[in-house]
Amino acid sequence: MDLGPTELIIILVIVILLFGVGRVGKIGGELGNAVANFRKGLTDANRETKTDEPL
Repeated sequence: MDLGPTELIIILVIVILLFGVGRVGKIGGELGNAVANFRKGLTDANRETKTDEPL
């Protein structure tokens, strides 16, 4: 099931109508911060794993 550009635009318009532009921007920012923190956590976990290995 592929979403084309038309479907994505329709979904975006519906979301903006439901939540408003300000709320959608705030949700986007929070989502971006969550993804960044998740990636940072993965990087930190990988570093810890690599340092725990015996030489």
